[in-house]
Amino acid sequence: MALNKYLRLLAVAVCVAVATVACKVSITMNGSVLDYNIYKTIRVSDFPIRTALVYPPLQQTFENTLLDYIAKNTRLQTTEGASDLELEGEITGYNLTPQAVTEDAYASMTRLTITVRVKYIDNRQENKDIDQSFSAYRDFPATEMLTDVQDQLCEEITKELVDLIFNATLGNW
Repeated sequence: MALNKYLRLLAVAVCVAVATVACKVSITMNGSVLDYNIYKTIRVSDFPIRTALVYPPLQQTFENTLLDYIAKNTRLQTTEGASDLELEGEITGYNLTPQAVTEDAYASMTRLTITVRVKYIDNRQENKDIDQSFSAYRDFPATEMLTDVQDQLCEEITKELVDLIFNATLGNW
C-alpha cells in the first residue's frame, strides 16, 4: 500500500518535471510581448488632425500620452530615424452626436467620438504590420457646453485610444 502511494507520488513528480522543462511560460505585467533581443527602437510620427471639427490641443495631448505610455510599458527607445518599429497616423474623427433623445425631441446627452487611424510597421518581421482605425467616445449632458468639458473628455478618450492602440500593436493582443 505504501509502495503504491510512493509510485503515484513519483509519477506525479516526474510529470510536473517534464511539463516544466517542456513548456515555456512567459508572463509580462504590462501587456507587452516584445522580444527585446530583436526590438530596441521605435519611431512615433506626428498624428495630425484631419477632421472638419478641430480641437488644436488634441494632437499634442494624444502624441504625449502615446509616447508616455510606450516609455512606461516597454524598454523601447524612441528615435527620429530608422527604427525597428514605427507608429504613424492621423486623427480622422472628432464628432459630436446627440444621444438619448427625450420625449420632446431634444437630446439629453451628447456623445464626443474621436477616431485615430494608426499605421504600425514592423521592420523586423513581415506580416506584423497593422493599418487600422480606433475609436472611443464619452457622453456628456447636453445641458453642458462642449468647451466646459472638452479638456477632460479628450484626456479620457485619449487614454482609452492609447490603450487600444498599444494592445493591438505592441501588446500584440
